[in-house]
Amino acid sequence: MRAIDAGLVLCHECHQLNRQIPGQNGQPCSRCGAAVHGRRPDSLARTWALLITAALLYIPANLLPIMSVSSLGQGQPDTILSGVIALAQHDMLPIAVVVFIASILVPSLKLVGIALLLYSVQRHQPMSVRQRILMYRFFEWIGRWSMLDIFVITVLVTAVDFGSLARIEAGFGAIAFASVVVLTMLAAITFDPRLIWDNTTLDADHD
Repeated sequence: MRAIDAGLVLCHECHQLNRQIPGQNGQPCSRCGAAVHGRRPDSLARTWALLITAALLYIPANLLPIMSVSSLGQGQPDTILSGVIALAQHDMLPIAVVVFIASILVPSLKLVGIALLLYSVQRHQPMSVRQRILMYRFFEWIGRWSMLDIFVITVLVTAVDFGSLARIEAGFGAIAFASVVVLTMLAAITFDPRLIWDNTTLDADHD
């Protein structure tokens, strides 16, 4: 049984349970006065908008140089993939693995996974509640680690600066990628996980 079926709605500001007032959408919270909704307004539309924007920015994030690694005055701008190869060639294999996972593997999984979750909820596709909840919790958890590669690049730019001997500089691709990370984090926050249970209830009613 859902809380909304019992006439209860949760405040997203102070997490106070409120008795739902029939016919009133956006009623004030009894504790903090914030507007309370049974479900986040336009949750799916906002999440789709953030996700699509992130997917579009992911293109220049991969095509534009994300950093430049130079040694003895020689070097060239590198994209994410070529940067991973350059780090490996400069005997920085552990960092190359971190950048590959955080910059290529995780963002791709997040974009595809969130889109699949949204589609399954919106179109009532056959997927168990457990699968949807595990996907949502994974995206929510991985969000805090999504800026790891940007942090690594920032540390490298600061630490590796020996003039003409060795130097690492950030590129415009890093800005695009940071925007992708922020947008996917916002998409995970904007999505209302309670829609998963609503979707399950609707599927059961149809059956």
